Amino acid sequence: MLSQVFWANWWRYFTEIIAPSIISTFFMLGATMILALFAGFILAIALVVTRDEGLKPNKRIYSILDFIVNTIRSFPIIILIVAITPLTRLVVGTTIGEKAAILPLTIAATPFIAKILENAFIQVDKQLIEAARSFGASNTQIIIWVIIKESVPSIVSGITLATISYLSATTMAGAVGAGGLGAVALNYGYQSFNNTILYTSVIILCILDISYTKYW
Repeated sequence: MLSQVFWANWWRYFTEIIAPSIISTFFMLGATMILALFAGFILAIALVVTRDEGLKPNKRIYSILDFIVNTIRSFPIIILIVAITPLTRLVVGTTIGEKAAILPLTIAATPFIAKILENAFIQVDKQLIEAARSFGASNTQIIIWVIIKESVPSIVSGITLATISYLSATTMAGAVGAGGLGAVALNYGYQSFNNTILYTSVIILCILDISYTKYW
């Protein structure tokens, strides 16, 4: 009897509270990764091209970009979310909910992804680049058909790492009103002394992390 009551309550919590939060989490994560991957890709190309061994070395530009990337990467996610609250309110119109979390998460993820991609790009054999240049390939062709093409395995691994990291970041964003599984675990689970919701949310997050690690 007690078992039936437990599972009935669990199903009610899952359908009414946890399931919608899973959708919110995937929305935040998906939007963040798409935007951050686009911006991070451009930033990584700029870093690779302007570094000392790049196609168009420019120490000043590289130093500025590298400083910005390393500075933003050093901020804890929650601190960054709180610090840019005025910007979030200006751009999004609110600081509450999953849409409001996408901007700070994207700002945080962009330099993280940029560094991952930069490291992937600089691992490309320089002899391949020199060979392409000797055949008359332009810088754009070298970037697309040599650097990016040869970096695909590393890019996939790096994006997987970033996705796992920012799945965890969405849960931290929940602590400041972003919604998603983090907010449910904190508000409906921990603060309401509801272990069913708390541990169900934790287990789901663990499953998602393991799934990304194993299958991607």
